[in-house]
Amino acid sequence: MTVVALLSVAPVIEDSMAEEVAKAVDAIDEYDVEYETNPMGTVIEAEEIGELFAAAQAAHEAVDADRVSTVLKIDDKRTRETSAAEKVEAVEDALGRSPTSMDG
Repeated sequence: MTVVALLSVAPVIEDSMAEEVAKAVDAIDEYDVEYETNPMGTVIEAEEIGELFAAAQAAHEAVDADRVSTVLKIDDKRTRETSAAEKVEAVEDALGRSPTSMDG
């Protein structure tokens, strides 16, 4: 089973969040998950939902702030295996092009 999730962990502060977000991403690296960070969060892919929850909890706890906002959105497709990359490829196929207008 492959579980894909979007995780967003952010301290509720007025300054740059980059240092604290880096701590959260670093905490995810300790788990058996694949991940990719983007400007709005981190996409996580895991074989087991327990590992995904553990990584998300570690990311949340790694942020040092009086208040931390965490959102975890899970896509648990149980009828067949599919990866985050395959989901993007399906959109590319439907569009007939890359699904972005931003330069890399």
